[in-house]
Amino acid sequence: MKIRLGLARATEVPKLAAMARSLVEHGLPHTWDEQRLCRCLANSDYVALVARDGKRIAGFAVMEFLERRAHLALMAVDAAYQGHGVGRALLAWLEETARTAGTFLIHLEVRAGNVDARKFYERVGFIEAGRRRNYYAGGEDAVRMARDISVA
Repeated sequence: MKIRLGLARATEVPKLAAMARSLVEHGLPHTWDEQRLCRCLANSDYVALVARDGKRIAGFAVMEFLERRAHLALMAVDAAYQGHGVGRALLAWLEETARTAGTFLIHLEVRAGNVDARKFYERVGFIEAGRRRNYYAGGEDAVRMARDISVA
């Protein structure tokens, strides 16, 4: 397995939307559809990064760069690639991009019931920074997490 990272291509948007639906939004209304992803690709405040194994998409992440912080809006890793460093590689690339931009705080929301994702983010240095009640489809809480990347 040789993973290569690069910016998302417009031709990959249908696959990214399908991955978002099955890996992140399962059981929820689909909000990360092709139109929304295309808007992110066209907006210079966003970076959409893809991890590729040959022609196969192993994972991807979308991060919005705000004035003083960055928001990891979406990240998904194909089940066959989970536990192989793909998520860590995506985050490391995005963190380096944030540092280069002078942004040192990254935050995200994760489904409260997604224990595996929460543990992953904790392992890579994110800490719980609060909760958002009924954030997802009005019924599931989000755990808000943050990481200060100005410290090692």
